[in-house]
Amino acid sequence: MIILDYQDRRPIYEQIVEKFQALILSGALPPDSQLPSVRRLAMDLSINPNTIQRAYAQLEQEGLVYPVKGRGNFVSPNLEAASRKREMFFQELRELIKKGKIYGISREQFLEFADDYYKEEAI
Repeated sequence: MIILDYQDRRPIYEQIVEKFQALILSGALPPDSQLPSVRRLAMDLSINPNTIQRAYAQLEQEGLVYPVKGRGNFVSPNLEAASRKREMFFQELRELIKKGKIYGISREQFLEFADDYYKEEAI
């Protein structure tokens, strides 16, 4: 489910957050589905449970998961968090397009590269 890149300079908890964000926002983890327990995921990834706990806390803060005392963490059925993430993405995209225009990148070049990158990128 989650594969970490130990060559990545980002902290491990950030990588975990990013992977779960992708799984949740893409629908691979449906609303109200249970996330792996902190202990189990820590054992599977061979990392400290505190790292998993920190990642889950970040996901909760973003509104993507909710905790149930004694039962674990579950994917939030609230689509508002997903909608905010998508809106942020489109704002960032708008800024990139503005920069591209300044750098002389044509619409055709942009679309060609965007299409290529979209096909290459795996979740």
